[in-house]
Amino acid sequence: MVGESLLDQQQQEPSSSKDSSLPTSLIRKLYIGHFLARWDARMWEFSVGLYMITLWPDSLILPAIYGAIESASTAFLGPIIGQWVEKLTYIKVLRIWLVTQNLSFIIAGCTVIALLFYPDLKSTNFTAFILLVILTTLSGAVGVLSTLAGTILIEREWVVVISEGHPPGVLTRINSIIRRIDLTCKLLAPVISGFIMSFVSVKASAMTLAIWNTIAVWLEYWLFTSVHNGIPALAESSQRRISRLSRSDMEEITSISPEREGLISPGGENSVSVDLGWRRRLTQSFSKVPFVGAWLVYLQQDVLLPGVALALLYFTVLSFGTLMTAALEWEGIPAYVIGIARGISAMIGIAATVVYPFLQSRISILRTGLWSIWSQWTCLLVCIASIWVQNHLLSAYMLMAGVAISRLGLWMFDLSVIQQMQDQVPEPDRLVVGGVQNSVQSFMDLLGYVMGIIISNPRVIILGSYIFQALNFPVSLDI
Repeated sequence: MVGESLLDQQQQEPSSSKDSSLPTSLIRKLYIGHFLARWDARMWEFSVGLYMITLWPDSLILPAIYGAIESASTAFLGPIIGQWVEKLTYIKVLRIWLVTQNLSFIIAGCTVIALLFYPDLKSTNFTAFILLVILTTLSGAVGVLSTLAGTILIEREWVVVISEGHPPGVLTRINSIIRRIDLTCKLLAPVISGFIMSFVSVKASAMTLAIWNTIAVWLEYWLFTSVHNGIPALAESSQRRISRLSRSDMEEITSISPEREGLISPGGENSVSVDLGWRRRLTQSFSKVPFVGAWLVYLQQDVLLPGVALALLYFTVLSFGTLMTAALEWEGIPAYVIGIARGISAMIGIAATVVYPFLQSRISILRTGLWSIWSQWTCLLVCIASIWVQNHLLSAYMLMAGVAISRLGLWMFDLSVIQQMQDQVPEPDRLVVGGVQNSVQSFMDLLGYVMGIIISNPRVIILGSYIFQALNFPVSLDI
């Protein structure tokens, strides 16, 4: 239903003599498949903080540790994930992504169910309690890593390939719709999960998570493979990438012999040539390390500064993430209220996906990005004001309101940076750059969790997050 309504809106846009050549039914399947995949991730993202605070009610340590491990895994493995996606065919990536993501969330849901069914386990068998928490944490982290592979594939590669040969506005609209789908999941999944937790039970929420992922994986795979098989450009792009990688491997092998011959030169030049050859081989070998090679590609891009500016925004707790959700629960805000607030925040984000194409077509991508970041920073002033409010309930509601209204600028800035990357990053580097970009964002997110572990006072964390957001402006102004 969501995919159909979004597609109808896309079809009603003016430029559509060329849009008509887009395969309508396949684009609809792409949107629905993306909706289902993002629903999986958004359900877990919202619920995990509440599960952790339920398992250890007197501390935020479990949510903070989980968030730190999840962010660290993405930060350090993100570049490798991007290179891995680059080297495999689209179909192989789809299979590994969907099976790993859904299986990980099923395991995590089952371990949470076991922990909730035995609430005294922490006191009666602490070792078993810790092992189950570790299994939950690792399963969730693996699920998030596999979600990253799918995000890179769909948002950074497929939408660009599908829109090739069409007016630039087509890519802008598809980007906006893809982001709107994600934010719709961010709106609905927390509301439904929050209501299940508040009016049924936390156990029922964990059961729903496990059952949903068991069913959804089959439908998601059918939808995405239908899109892949029905749009020739995707199969051609996949084959082109594999052929390019094969050629580069062959060129690397054939270049070894001339290089060795060049090391043998007459007279005293031999030692100098050997020395230079050794250094060159060492540099080349170092650059082939997956993590290092991906970073070298990223640092050479013209969109480096916009990417860094976007990543710096992730060093904050001023979002409806794990830490803020757990802190609000700790302050006594009911789960369904947090879910509604997060849903309102997502609705404002959805509004950003409607406003962005309008602004971008009139004042350019760069100016839209600048206006967006200034808007986000201004709206967060409400969060700063909440620090000095004595009434804890009013302070919590002001915090939620400030974060929610700031999403308008945040998501428009996100869209402007993503489109710059899609337009300016060469095709061979697109997936690798996408992996590194997510890695940098997760590293900044990790720093936020580390800050939450070190600093226990939420008011100090909020003020520190805002100050760091303000320091982001010199970088933002250079985009």
